[in-house]
Amino acid sequence: MKGLILAAGYGTRLYPLTLDRPKPLIKVGGKTILERLLRKFEALDGCDTVYVVTNDKFSDMVIKWVSGRTFSVEVKVINDQTHTNDDRLGAIGDINLVLENEKPCDDVLIVAGDNLFEFEISDFVRFGRDKNKVSVALFDVKDLKLAKKYGVVALKKDSSISDFQEKSPDPKSTLASTGIYYLPKEKLGAVGDYMKTSLTKDAPGNFVKWVSETDEVFGYVFTQGWYDIGDKVSLEKADIEYRERELE
Repeated sequence: MKGLILAAGYGTRLYPLTLDRPKPLIKVGGKTILERLLRKFEALDGCDTVYVVTNDKFSDMVIKWVSGRTFSVEVKVINDQTHTNDDRLGAIGDINLVLENEKPCDDVLIVAGDNLFEFEISDFVRFGRDKNKVSVALFDVKDLKLAKKYGVVALKKDSSISDFQEKSPDPKSTLASTGIYYLPKEKLGAVGDYMKTSLTKDAPGNFVKWVSETDEVFGYVFTQGWYDIGDKVSLEKADIEYRERELE
C-alpha cells in the first residue's frame, strides 16, 4: 500500500500562521500535523511509502523537515511546481500528478494534510479492501448548519453512497466527508479519466461524487475524534484538546 498526503495548499484561512510555513507543519499539541499523519501511516501494516505532495513555495522546507526525522516508511516529497494560491493544481490535480509521476502499482490511501483523526486507520483500509471500491471516511457532525461547510454524503444500508453534495446550502445529511480516501489499485486510472473532464480539480469530494454516478463508492463512518484544521478557531480547539489528551 502507498500513502499520499495532500500538503500543497497555501493555507489562506490561517494567515499569518501560514505565511512562512505550510499548514501541515503547524503544531497541534506540540507536534506538527504532518508528523501525526505520518505516524498513522507507520502503524499501517503493508504501507511502505508515503508521498507528501507540496508546492514550490514550501518544498524545500518540507524536504528539510522530513530529512531531520526518522520514519519506518519511505517518505517522498513531491513538488507540484506551483507558486501561489492562484496557480495551484487543486487537490485532484495533485493526486493525479503523483499517480502519473510515481506510477504506484498498489492501493493508495489519501489523507488531506489539514486533517487529524483518532480512529484506527487500519479499520478503514480493511473496509476499503473488502469492498474493493473507492471509499471515503465519514464523520457525523450532527448539525445541518455545520454540514454546509463540508461535502456531505447519504448512505444506503450496504454503506454505498446514494448522494454526495459538495458544500451545499441545503445539505441532506450530516455525514461529512473527511478528506480520507481509499483508492484500490484497479481504480487509480479513474483519476486520470476525471482530469479529462471540465469539472473542478479542487476538492477530492468532487471526484468521489463523479465516480459515484457510474460506480459504487462506499462510506466508512467513524465516531472517534476528527479535526478539520480549516481556520484559527478549529486549530485552537484541536491544540487544546490534544494537549489535554496527552497530559492524561
